[in-house]
Amino acid sequence: MRSVLLVEDDFFDTMTVKKSFEKFSVQHQLYSAFNGLEALDLLRGQNGAEAIRPLPEVILLDLNMPKMNGHEFLAEIRKDPELADIPVFIITTSAMDVDRLNAQNLGVSGYIIKPLDFETSPDMVDSMSLLEKLLK
Repeated sequence: MRSVLLVEDDFFDTMTVKKSFEKFSVQHQLYSAFNGLEALDLLRGQNGAEAIRPLPEVILLDLNMPKMNGHEFLAEIRKDPELADIPVFIITTSAMDVDRLNAQNLGVSGYIIKPLDFETSPDMVDSMSLLEKLLK
């Protein structure tokens, strides 16, 4: 089954993404991880986690998380030949230019600022439209 991996430490943001998937009729299975280390375990099938297979078509990634943040996770998957080409969309509270630049340098496909409100933010609607195209 086709899938998406959400890497997010906030329960309410996770629920918002799930509701957005329902609203936009995204038919992919949504996996979730609490931080970058848990996400790597799911992607690689290590430390007792069952590997997501086939690999997710897209990763939705928060930047500010415990244990392994989004930048560290993104740098790690970009070094891994099996994971390097998975499109990544950043979903974060950080509007800092340095965070956006770091993410862009690591090849992100989109950058969405929280709080998540797909109804009123043109940038989010554009990013969600791009995400929808990737998932079709």
